[in-house]
Amino acid sequence: MASSPSSETVRGLFEPVKTPNEAVDRLAQLYDRATQALRGAVERFLNEGEPPSAATRSLFRYPELRLTYKPNGAAPPNARAYAKFSEAGVYTTTVTQPQEFRAYLLEQLEPLVSEYGASIEVGVGAQEIPYPYVIESGDELTRGGADAAGLARYFPSPSLATVGDETADGEFVHGDERPLALFDAPRVDYSLRRLVHYTGSDWRAMQPWVLLTNYHRYVDQFFQWGLKQLHSGEGVEKVILPGNVVIDRSLSRQEAEARATAVAWHRFQMPAYHIVRSDGRGVSLVNIGVGPANAKNITDHLAVLRPHCWLMVGHCAGLRQSQLIGDYVLAHAYLRRDNILDDAVPLMMPIPAIAEVQVALQEAVAKVTGDRGEALKRRLRTGTVVTNDDRNWELRWSKERRLINISRAIAVDMESATVATQGFRMRVPYGTLLCVSDKPLHGEIKLPGAANAFYERAIAEHLQIGLAAIGLLQSIDASLHSRKLRSFDEPPFR
Repeated sequence: MASSPSSETVRGLFEPVKTPNEAVDRLAQLYDRATQALRGAVERFLNEGEPPSAATRSLFRYPELRLTYKPNGAAPPNARAYAKFSEAGVYTTTVTQPQEFRAYLLEQLEPLVSEYGASIEVGVGAQEIPYPYVIESGDELTRGGADAAGLARYFPSPSLATVGDETADGEFVHGDERPLALFDAPRVDYSLRRLVHYTGSDWRAMQPWVLLTNYHRYVDQFFQWGLKQLHSGEGVEKVILPGNVVIDRSLSRQEAEARATAVAWHRFQMPAYHIVRSDGRGVSLVNIGVGPANAKNITDHLAVLRPHCWLMVGHCAGLRQSQLIGDYVLAHAYLRRDNILDDAVPLMMPIPAIAEVQVALQEAVAKVTGDRGEALKRRLRTGTVVTNDDRNWELRWSKERRLINISRAIAVDMESATVATQGFRMRVPYGTLLCVSDKPLHGEIKLPGAANAFYERAIAEHLQIGLAAIGLLQSIDASLHSRKLRSFDEPPFR
């Protein structure tokens, strides 16, 4: 069995680079060299049974980025929430897919060099690249009678010991080096593969502006909107559906709709749909299904892509007599009864509303509905949303009644608080706009006939409001990344 070299013997020399562009170029070179060596070794093993030598295995390592900050005087003042140092020191992270993340890396590195005078070094890190992360399809790994256990004897494989959220959760220990980013390369690679599995499309298709919904009915409206944008000269290049089905301008509307109808979206737990724009301002819609477990799952993985925003647009139960079916709820606060993030973000921690998102959602409701003043207040209610992990919370009404009463909650759902708490935890701007689909406290329960009538009437408008809010937020993306999402002791990268 080929032994794995110790980190002390394999960590390569770090070379200084002058500019952020040179740094990303060097990261890409090292990453390509490592992944090509790993792929080639796996091929030789599958074809010829030849395991890699210790020297060959030492090539299978992520590149590492190091920044050194030695201030001369006070740190430069700026109101930016990211790309800033909290104190002097050496900051490091391993990097995966540097070419795909090039724009993000440059966005972070350039201010750290130009404003803070940080010096950059790039080299080979100590973390091995697990072999499944460089094989785009797993089918070929069964050749020659190979199995996962056999491959793991000779090649680095995913290990839970190297994947975690300690940095995001503030559990990292200061040593000679500090974390440069919230997620290192193994954590990112783990989530990239999870995204493919759950959403049914290549992770590269995911756009930086994300709508999350808990009903598949929103998908049809999103797809139709995407088609309209595709053929209207609005900058949309293509629409990507689950299974990596691509629709572009070469297809007629009839052909596009036929292709969409044939998509086997039900094969994927949380199918995603992507409207890709040439200016990078595309939007993705993910049908996360029902429940806080799904909400945490998908946001755990979306977070590594560092999206600009995720918004929850789903249905809820209205709790006030004055609410009508089809009214909107803009969450200003959350009563967390989801019971899934209590350890990572204790219940005593407030989840603040992001002012820019709240304003955009309210303006979007006014824009799409045409309501203003008192008419808007009647249609849009702001307040506390209860997120419950029990869909049949009504059956324990005697226990839930007091909490709903003293919290002054105006709606109940199963995902919104989880999505918001994950946004707070992962430093991703977040917001919630729900649509009242039933009022169980007032005898208006969700029955098939009434539900279908509501769906037909409300979903198109609700989706347009979510898209309009994203349009408003895209004009202020520099200020959207709020400082309230960051602590005094943050990694420099957003």
